[in-house]
Amino acid sequence: MRYRVLGGTGIEVSAHCLGTMMLGSVGNPDHDDCARIINTALDRGVNFVDTADMYSAGESEEIVGRTLAARGDRDEIVLATKGHFPMGEGRGHGGNSRRWILRAVEDSLRRLRTDWIDLYQIHRPDHTTDVEETLSVLGDLVRAGKIRAFGCSTFPAEQIVDAHHVAERRALPRFRTEQPPYSLLARGVERDVLPVVQRLGMGAMTWGPLASGFLTGRYRKDRPADLTTGRPALNPGRFDPALPTTAAKLEAVEAFTALAGDLGRTLPELAVAFPLAHPAVTSVILGPRTHDQLEAALKGADLVLDDAALDRIDAIVPPGTDVYHPDGAWQPPSVTTPALRRRPTADRSAG
Repeated sequence: MRYRVLGGTGIEVSAHCLGTMMLGSVGNPDHDDCARIINTALDRGVNFVDTADMYSAGESEEIVGRTLAARGDRDEIVLATKGHFPMGEGRGHGGNSRRWILRAVEDSLRRLRTDWIDLYQIHRPDHTTDVEETLSVLGDLVRAGKIRAFGCSTFPAEQIVDAHHVAERRALPRFRTEQPPYSLLARGVERDVLPVVQRLGMGAMTWGPLASGFLTGRYRKDRPADLTTGRPALNPGRFDPALPTTAAKLEAVEAFTALAGDLGRTLPELAVAFPLAHPAVTSVILGPRTHDQLEAALKGADLVLDDAALDRIDAIVPPGTDVYHPDGAWQPPSVTTPALRRRPTADRSAG
């Protein structure tokens, strides 16, 4: 396992991070099996674990906390979690306000059975909260010893830059990391997010290297997804081969499968190795649901892609290009909220 320093934090982390989104009712409801996945990853040299309060409504954090407490080596593990999404019913149970973050951190500490969080991340932007408010409370939590460092997740480049400038003007601590989606099929962050992260001296821990399963080798042109069961049934539009975006993904998968074969590797191994070739990337998050999936991903931990392989990748999916919009990636309110991009009716008819 390779290790790298996470941005300017001085925290040394493994080049692969165990993501736990699939541990719990949303993915793997067997807590004993989930503990086995965590223990195997840690025993194989992974020292970096990433979770979030909203994963299975807190269940993922509980599984991680119980497993780490049983091991007794908390000091050796870099533990990251995230907050932002609503937790439970009622107003104010989410977002990036001081009021919510203070509660969310305390709740995460309780579920994780720990006195501190090594890296606390703001899971998505919040257009209703001034970023100064968010940076201020995160700085207070660092001073209180509740968190060691903080970062953001799936923020667009302009908001990362804005947060950096606000921190500089107000003498506040700044985001030290960003967690963007990045894969062979989703390379859009190469245009702006990763260069900004690199220029600001931040660490990047990327998610989605297997592109929602398309880079596992399970879905191919000659065996498309069964849209009536499993993950495809939950979101058929993501897997329907009749749709142009899905067809483009399947075409690229064929080319990447051939490349992996020429390298004597599997498609998942190629997919997991690719993000680490970018100089801005510190660690790649692996999000297995089963022990076998973890083992398959870890087999690519030693793969270093040479220039010839990277040139072939660029020929299949050009740099800075998204074959599809990564699921879960943030969309600005200016796009998702009609009222923010439409003049009032009276103004439209005037003149």
